[in-house]
Amino acid sequence: MKDIFFCPEESNFYSNCLESFVLRNCQNSESIVEFGSGDGSPVINSLLRNKFDGLIQGFELNTSAWKAANSTIDEYNLTNKYIIHNSSLFNSSQPDAEYLVANPPYLPAPDNDIYMPLLFGGVDGATVTNDLLSLGYENVLVLISSFSNPTSTLNLAKENGYCVQNFMVLPLQFGYYSSDPKVKKHIEELQKNKMAFYSGDYYFLAGVLFNKCQESVIDLSNQLAQVMTSL
Repeated sequence: MKDIFFCPEESNFYSNCLESFVLRNCQNSESIVEFGSGDGSPVINSLLRNKFDGLIQGFELNTSAWKAANSTIDEYNLTNKYIIHNSSLFNSSQPDAEYLVANPPYLPAPDNDIYMPLLFGGVDGATVTNDLLSLGYENVLVLISSFSNPTSTLNLAKENGYCVQNFMVLPLQFGYYSSDPKVKKHIEELQKNKMAFYSGDYYFLAGVLFNKCQESVIDLSNQLAQVMTSL
């Protein structure tokens, strides 16, 4: 739903997180579910650079993006590794998988009447992300923005039994869509209520791997919270 609107830097970051935290950790024929595949380029690029013997099932509502993705998947002979459904994951039977991965919409705004409605992430920007963390998958890789109420996401993850296994952070400048006056003004209001964290024109985007907590697993939730609220 979102990839066709990614800035190249964000798209590459998503690919790097996918490779570092998911694909390179897959030892067998793991199954992966992707929410909002867009044109599929981050996953396709990752598959071309890494050995992966499992199956990724993507879900994409935007028909134009879905068609573009399938064309590229066919071009690179990846049909046995990457299948994209032209539907919403939330309205599907939600296939079993070891991982759920996504760069979900995270723009906060009072409503979706913004430059790009498909990027609307709810009033605080965290709605879709938090919904994904409520689906119950064992491992969840998501990108989280520091101006999209990251504290609520970390709190919800903890309530749902998740620990932060790993993360990486990318500083980004506000872009065209996040600079929409309606969006920017709303983010300023969120900042006053400690629900958004940014400095000048910069914010943090974090790639976060959550997994169901086990006694032997180190939880980096506190470290991530410190980073995401430091601006």
